[in-house]
Amino acid sequence: MSQIRHALSVKRQDDFAKWYQEVIAAADLAEESGVRGCMVIKPWGYGIWERIQRLMDDRIKAAGVQNCYFPLFIPLANFTREAEHVEGFAKEMAVVTHHRLISDGKGGLMPDPAAKLEEPLVVRPTSETIIGDAMARWVQSWRDLPLLTNQWANVVRWEMRTRMFLRTSEFLWQEGHTAHENREQALEETHRALEMYRACAEEDLALPVIAGEKPENERFPGAVETWSIEAMMQDGKALQAGTSHYLGTNFAHAAGIQYQDREGSQQYCHTTSWGVSTRLIGGVIMTHGDDDGLRVPPAIAPQQIIIIPMLREAPEDAELLAYCEELRAMLATQTALGERLRVLLDKIPGKAAAKRWDWVRKGAPVILEVGPRDMAEGKVAMLRRDALWNAENGKPAMQFVTREDFAAQAGALLEEIQRSLFEEARVRRDANITRGVTQWQAVVDHFEKSGKYPGWVEVEWAKPTGAALEAVVEKLKAVKLTIRNVPREGEPATGTCIFTGEPAAERILIARAY
Repeated sequence: MSQIRHALSVKRQDDFAKWYQEVIAAADLAEESGVRGCMVIKPWGYGIWERIQRLMDDRIKAAGVQNCYFPLFIPLANFTREAEHVEGFAKEMAVVTHHRLISDGKGGLMPDPAAKLEEPLVVRPTSETIIGDAMARWVQSWRDLPLLTNQWANVVRWEMRTRMFLRTSEFLWQEGHTAHENREQALEETHRALEMYRACAEEDLALPVIAGEKPENERFPGAVETWSIEAMMQDGKALQAGTSHYLGTNFAHAAGIQYQDREGSQQYCHTTSWGVSTRLIGGVIMTHGDDDGLRVPPAIAPQQIIIIPMLREAPEDAELLAYCEELRAMLATQTALGERLRVLLDKIPGKAAAKRWDWVRKGAPVILEVGPRDMAEGKVAMLRRDALWNAENGKPAMQFVTREDFAAQAGALLEEIQRSLFEEARVRRDANITRGVTQWQAVVDHFEKSGKYPGWVEVEWAKPTGAALEAVVEKLKAVKLTIRNVPREGEPATGTCIFTGEPAAERILIARAY
């Protein structure tokens, strides 16, 4: 068995940004499209998104939310109804102004001046306004509430600096939109969605997150409250992995979403919106990847077990393929994480060692190699992607087990890998959150002097607003820091605000962020 190691050319510790891009290429996840800021998501990368989508969609539907679809093009006038909303997205909007092209007389094409639209159309950056129009039509009485909708779609936000999966001009997401009778019910939905995101991130993506409320300056444009889940990447930076917004009656007033209450009076609905996107795949890469490529948690792996027969273009190949197919069929009847196992028999011609390293870079959770000798002995060679190397001899940590024993333990093994990846990430995150910092200069010193990857700092603040908050934001910007959120499960504040010196109201997390 060949022991040649096909590691990445860049290590995380040396250049995390370059390593991230190399993992995307080496794992065959995505590539540049030739369209500025847009990417092509390749089959393995899209397969991961399909798994996230499937698991999230099950959670969404279990809460009684129904899927639907709304137009990609939104009249510009829709955005002008909600001033704060349009201000928040104005610089990112892609706008359609013409509906036809004509020849420019030079062999090219140009917009036909006679085909200018009466009203420009915005390419969907988010759908609160157009879904609000539909809600205004659908809701007439308290009996129509709550109205619970979700759509899976693409959105466009014209980004200046793009990075695949993390910040692209076009990306895929789901956006939930709900309408309720009162504040209490809307807030309950806001927190239900937040908890759904936390559970999906931690249980499906093995991504430990901290759920909490965003500060006033980080709220979604037009929201009364914004809540997020924040994940720590291996470079110590924070990634906002999902958000849930309580919108009050702001969008209901703008769109006219009203209902007749039980006493016959007209009331405005309280609405929410919540969403996650393909940014989650970036989070998986930066949380679980290593210097050999990607490691995909079994719950979201398009294929959980890869069987590689060691083919030699010889007559006995047929018998070996039959042996491997029997193993694949045997495994396909087993379950793990509540589903049937996803098993691929890799019949593509090529050297087994080269194919093994292809699957290592892609992050398949378990890789099996089977040669003629293994078949004769009724065995398989097993490699766990989360425990790739033998620490004693520096070689791949291959384990030889009987075919029947592996089939019997495969489900439990995948569940163990899922737990292992989560626990590894949780321990790393917890070890890199610094607490007990009480002076602003100590925060600055921490991020300047704690090495390349300083992690997060928890501090206490007085929850300032207005000009006082703007001063805090500018102070943070000067050292490239952001407030991530107020942890939902955090300890109560007991000291003074590190920014104002006033009695502290709550604890916040400060970090560099994507």
